[in-house]
Amino acid sequence: MSKRLLSRLLGMFQSRTQVGVDKAGNRYFTRVEEVDGTMKERRWVEFKGADQDSTTVPVEWICWLNGQRKKAPTPEELAELEARRERVKQNIQLLKKKEEEERKTGIQPVKKIAGKAESPNLQSFVKQQFSGTPPDQQKGPEDRPKDTTHTEDATTDNERYTEPTGTGATFKPGTWQPPT
Repeated sequence: MSKRLLSRLLGMFQSRTQVGVDKAGNRYFTRVEEVDGTMKERRWVEFKGADQDSTTVPVEWICWLNGQRKKAPTPEELAELEARRERVKQNIQLLKKKEEEERKTGIQPVKKIAGKAESPNLQSFVKQQFSGTPPDQQKGPEDRPKDTTHTEDATTDNERYTEPTGTGATFKPGTWQPPT
């Protein structure tokens, strides 16, 4: 071996700094070295044991190894994240158990929408969307006087099935209705 290679190998082990250890016993190191005339930080992991299983590396350490984090994760941060993951697992188990009980009893939970236990009024929504008038000013067929003709309904129906017309400021979009 050449002297240069030998000194580089010795320098690798002498100048490395251990940054941390994870729960699985993997150790993480860093070293500043010269690459192409610039000083770069090199980060790596030494696995515990003979099998180098990269799936044992926690996400926080992977981010640090890839340079997505500047600082290595602290033991306090790792403990907090582990506790959070454990809480999420417990919540998942509780939800699965509740869902299974509901499935066994055949009772479907009532889903509330904006604090209401009933379903939304789709007719008023559709009228508001297609007529352009606010819902409080809209009148249903039961609210109209019996003696008036329904000319406005006929024009509204004809307008609803029109093709787009005009361009620029005079553009009027047509409406599409599903085929019956």
